[in-house]
This record gives sequence, structure tokens and C-alpha cells, in this order.
Amino acid sequence: MPLEAAEVVDDRGTRLHVVSVAPGRVEIDYRVDVEGRQDPIALGALDSIQYLRPSRYCESDTLFPTAKSEFAGLAGLDLVASVGSWVGAHLSYVPGSSAPTDGAVQTYLDRRGVCRDYAHLVVALLRARDVPARLVSVYAPGLWPMDFHAVAEALVDGRWYAIDATTLAPRQSLIRIATGRDASDTAFLSSSGGWVQLLELEVGATADVLPRDDTREFVQIG
Repeated sequence: MPLEAAEVVDDRGTRLHVVSVAPGRVEIDYRVDVEGRQDPIALGALDSIQYLRPSRYCESDTLFPTAKSEFAGLAGLDLVASVGSWVGAHLSYVPGSSAPTDGAVQTYLDRRGVCRDYAHLVVALLRARDVPARLVSVYAPGLWPMDFHAVAEALVDGRWYAIDATTLAPRQSLIRIATGRDASDTAFLSSSGGWVQLLELEVGATADVLPRDDTREFVQIG
């Protein structure tokens, strides 16, 4: 039987759908068509404060010495570009190589991970250099293999710019799902009061025209 979902919007503009279910199998099917580009989310009053603080998966305080030595003398967009390039060059993309509880420090030590690990390390290094940064979960046309995707955003001169150190999908076609300090704020599924087993997950994202992403350009996500 159909279930009623209550929509809740958090302080970052992320829409959450809350459902109460009885024991048993639940199927969720979601589809949306997007035309044009949405304007970037307005700058929040606390963005420059809360996205500078260390968080569960982005231990910027621990990585401060590394960020200081690797990116000394850089600031603004030059720093953002350098951090993204450094993470992309020093990590190997290896599906299944990281655990759900791994944070930026573990990723830095292992030198491998998946999209969320890349994004966490970018965010942590930028925060350590006093650049507000956050994680964004997105639909990513062009991504292969297709799945949910995660990228970082950096706040420079009042604008949020996307950094995808994996370079696996063009940033111009990314569609924002959720925004937060790290993956703990952007989980696609959370449960309470019971145990949930994920049996099957299928994600799809296509674009009429797939843009060519120039990594030297700075891109904003709508």
C-alpha cells in the first residue's frame, strides 16, 4: 500500500522525506525532470562559520600541518584549484576500498577511496587553510559506473564553487541533492527505531547534452 511522506526542509535547503513504516519490504521510486539551470543557493548567515569547523568526516584540525606545508602562500581560487588538483593526483579511485566510517584523515593515509572520500579530503584541507568548505551529494550525468556522487564546494568571495577531484563527471550538469558539513548530513537514507537492510539500489542520471568540463574553470552548482 502507498505510504505518506512528510517533507522537511533543513537549514541548508535540503528536502528530507520522512516516512513511518511497519516491518516488511518498502520500495521507493523517485524521478524528476530538470529544465534549465537553477540559481545557486543563497549565502547563509552562518556559512562562513559552520563550514570552517572540523566535522565528523572532515578532521581539518588534524590535517592542519599537512595543509599548511602543502599549500603555503596560496589563497582564494588559486588555493581551491591547487587543493583539488593535489587530491586528484595523490588519491587512487578504488571502489570498495573505504569503510563507511572512514574520514579525511584515513583517506589521506590510505591514498585511495571513492567520491565521498575525495570530497572529504578536499573539504578538510580547505577548512584547514581557512576556506569554508562543504560536501554536496549530487546526481551526475556522465558518471560511470552510475551511482550517487559527492563533490566539495568552497566559499570564495561570497560564492560557492564546485570541486570534483575525481573528475568523473562534468560539473556543469550536476544536480544538487543535499548539502552539509560532510556525508553525515547528506546520507540518501537514514533509519531510526529499527534495522534496515538495503536490498537493491538503482540510480540513473542523463542529460540531453553532456558538457565538456574544463577543470581550469570555476563552476557553481544550482
